[in-house]
Amino acid sequence: MHVLITGASRGIGAELARQHAARGDRVTGTATGDHDGLIRLDVTDPDQIRDMAAALDGAPLDRLICNAGVSLARHDPLESGFAPEVWAKSFAVNVTGAFLCVQALLPNLRAAPGARIGLIASAMASHEHASGGAYAYRASKAALVSLGRNLAADLEDAGIAVGIYHPGWVRTDLGGPRASLRPADSARGLIARMDHLSPETTGVFETWEGDPVAF
Repeated sequence: MHVLITGASRGIGAELARQHAARGDRVTGTATGDHDGLIRLDVTDPDQIRDMAAALDGAPLDRLICNAGVSLARHDPLESGFAPEVWAKSFAVNVTGAFLCVQALLPNLRAAPGARIGLIASAMASHEHASGGAYAYRASKAALVSLGRNLAADLEDAGIAVGIYHPGWVRTDLGGPRASLRPADSARGLIARMDHLSPETTGVFETWEGDPVAF
C-alpha cells in the first residue's frame, strides 16, 4: 500500500509514517522544512503542492492522510486576541491546504482501487465540546469536518472513502507535555480506523478509538 502523509516530520505524523513503514507500506511523507526522506511541502503554497503531485508521476496512491495543521493563539484573550493573520493562517493550513492536497492528488487516488482519505481534525470542532476559546482553531477544524463530509459525497461514485478523525489529546508540540496520550498510541488507533474505512462508512467523524464524534 502506498501512503502519503502531510506533516510527517514530528508528532502524530511522524508516528503514522513510522508505523505504516514498519508494517511494509510504502510511505511518502512531507514536511515544511528540510528533513531527510521527506518531500518539502508548505501546504499553503499551491506551487509546492503541484510540484509534490508531479513528483509522484501518476503513481497510484492508496491512502492520503492530511495531518499537517497549526494551532495558533489558542489562549488569546477574547477582547484583544485572535488577530486577522491568525484566522488567515489557521484556515490556510488546516482547511485550504488539505483541500488543495486532495485536489492535486485525485488522479493518484483514482488510480488506486479502494483509495482512502484521512483528515486529522479534532473533537474541538464539535458543538458538544464548545467550551469557549481557541476560536480560530475550533472554527478551522469545524470547516475541515465539513470539507470531509462533502468530499465523501462527491467521491462516493469513484469508490474513494473519506474519514475524519480526532487523534486524542496527544503529547506533541500542539498537545503539550501534560497530554494524556502518546503519539504511538494515537497513531496506532488512527491507522486501525483508516484500515476499517469503507464506502459504507465514508464521511465518518470519529475518535482514534472508534467512538463517533457529534458535529
